[in-house]
Amino acid sequence: MAGAAYIPLPVDEITEAREPPSLTYKLDLDNGRIVGKVDGLEAVKQAIQKAIITPRFKCLIYDNQYGSEVENAVITKDATREYIETVLEDFIKDALRPDTRILSVRDFEYKFSEDSAFIRFTADTIFGATTVEEVL
Repeated sequence: MAGAAYIPLPVDEITEAREPPSLTYKLDLDNGRIVGKVDGLEAVKQAIQKAIITPRFKCLIYDNQYGSEVENAVITKDATREYIETVLEDFIKDALRPDTRILSVRDFEYKFSEDSAFIRFTADTIFGATTVEEVL
């Protein structure tokens, strides 16, 4: 290229790219309060729970990649047990895909009572594995 100048940049040290810290506010979702801070595996577990319960496309503060379609597809439509067992795993995996701290999601279990579905699964994260339980 004509006119391009070579400018050497001194590099003393090369560092590996790192995941940003997971330190965040600890949410008391039952009472709608912030109750301190949380980091590491507990922060990721909280992020998983929040991503699952936040309806996708309904909260204007989030882009269309955040949240899940569980509420729309399962809760508001009085879905059958068979339908829930068929689609819920994919909805949860899709909701968690944007979070680079989550490596995989596995071992889904379902229990049903009168008007609730209890879901339990394991999430492998960069901080280790954690078991997540939710009531829908």
